[in-house]
Amino acid sequence: MEDDEFKAVWEKGHYTLQDAMDLARLTGQRPADMLKLTRSDIRDGALHLKQNKTGKKLAIEITGELAQVIDRVTGRPAKIKGAWLIQDENGQPLTYWMLRNRFDEAREAAGATFQFRDIRAKAATDTGDLGHAQRLLGHANRDMTEHYTRARRGERVKPLR
Repeated sequence: MEDDEFKAVWEKGHYTLQDAMDLARLTGQRPADMLKLTRSDIRDGALHLKQNKTGKKLAIEITGELAQVIDRVTGRPAKIKGAWLIQDENGQPLTYWMLRNRFDEAREAAGATFQFRDIRAKAATDTGDLGHAQRLLGHANRDMTEHYTRARRGERVKPLR
């Protein structure tokens, strides 16, 4: 997906979907890992997490746009402030199916075709640095990160002449 497609879906989405999309784009994490993030995972200037699939531990620095998103998420007024970063109006965690339904509705309204999981590949590609992308995504080897970025943009090659 390109930036304009991402933006179109984001604009049609519920604020919880917007929060989830922004966190996924800026952290490069899988939906399940992002949905389990809590306010207590924010410490020492970083967002701490352990990936479900690989068990890899990451501490993502809270700077720049990520800091702005986390401020927006944690500063939003709610009836009840739950422990989770991505939560509904009642302080309950947003479930995978709630995220999926909100995403599907926004994607359809925007006329887009990408899947939520494609945001992870976008994050890898948008870093512009394979080493940074590998660390952000928590990949053990560079080959997997190369697969993510090539699958999204295509391999860059030189012309015959």
